Formats: sequence, C-alpha cells, structure tokens
Amino acid sequence: MTAQSLYLAFGATLFCLGVMGAVVRRNMIVVLMSIELMLNGVNVTFVTFSYFLNNLVGQIFAVFVITVAACEAAVGLAILIALFRLKPTVQVDEINLLKW
Repeated sequence: MTAQSLYLAFGATLFCLGVMGAVVRRNMIVVLMSIELMLNGVNVTFVTFSYFLNNLVGQIFAVFVITVAACEAAVGLAILIALFRLKPTVQVDEINLLKW
C-alpha cells in the first residue's frame, strides 16, 4: 500500500469510529466527541489530498473545519448544560423536550 492509501484508510477509520460512536452510544458527551472524531477523519482526508496534489486548498479547508468544530463544541456543550439544568440526565434517549 502506498502512503496516500494508508492516510486515507486512517481518515476513513476515524470517520467510521465516529459514526459508530454517534449511533451506538447514548451519552450526549460521547456523541459530541464522536462528531469531533468524524470531523477529524475528514480533516485527515483533506490534508492527504492537499499534500499529494500539491494544493493548499485542502489544508485551508481543514483549518476552517477545525474552527467550525470548536464553535460546534462550545454551542453543543452550552446546550447540554442548559438541558442538564432542566432534566438531570445526559442520556440522549431520555431527552424528549420537543415531543408532544
């Protein structure tokens, strides 16, 4: 296997682990960390293609994704704290505030 395929396999593995964590786990904090893992898997793929194509667009886009991920984590944790004040649980299946 070439170096490029190893990096792409690593990025795909990170993304798949993030998807599994987001779908299987019930804890909201673990779900948020799994979303961050998915974004990091995509960043590895962007940087890999950027390096092997000699183009900086993928690396610049990865920096923007990191910035959006930091904002997403801050907003997600703020929403989680607000929900925890209303109902003292962080389990995803027990939070049903929008149901009728």
